[in-house]
Amino acid sequence: MALVDRIGAALDRTPGGIILTSVDAVVDWARGRSLWSMPMGTACCAMELIAASFAKFDFDRLGTFPRPDPRHTDVMVVAGTITRKMAPAVKRLYEQMPDPKWVIAMGNCAVSGGIFFYDSYSVVRGVDEFLPVDVYITGCPPRPESLQDAVLQLRELIATESIAPGVRRQRELLLPTSGDLSFGQRPGVVDEGESG
Repeated sequence: MALVDRIGAALDRTPGGIILTSVDAVVDWARGRSLWSMPMGTACCAMELIAASFAKFDFDRLGTFPRPDPRHTDVMVVAGTITRKMAPAVKRLYEQMPDPKWVIAMGNCAVSGGIFFYDSYSVVRGVDEFLPVDVYITGCPPRPESLQDAVLQLRELIATESIAPGVRRQRELLLPTSGDLSFGQRPGVVDEGESG
């Protein structure tokens, strides 16, 4: 069922056809579902970034479209090794992006310098040395599905932000804590000894 159908069904259920929400919720919904990305493929992880644009993975359904111009993008996806000589150019492209903007570090080289950091004096030990990274994707190389998961994590992060400066909402955690379930028990399953 499409989102438009769900809104229509909600309007039918409410008296007078009115839905109340906050401006923050509408803005966060719009921002999270229209993330235009600027691909920064600098090394071998760029092949997986290119593969993510194939029809098999269908990033369009997430509202994530690659754009070559930093002035039209919301998310910079840095995939690959960054050298010290390359870092000022990447930072300049980041600064040309309009606010609000986010960064995804894709691959071990973008996250921590990877295997090249220890053998070369010129490799940066991660993009977070000069850019604020919002989501990290580990792997050498990470699969396109990992990038999809990062986009979904970024949506959740955007949902905690507010249009008011300095205001953030609490992020809902989906992982069970130690007190929620006994070890090995699936959610919604009750042991036979507990029923009664």
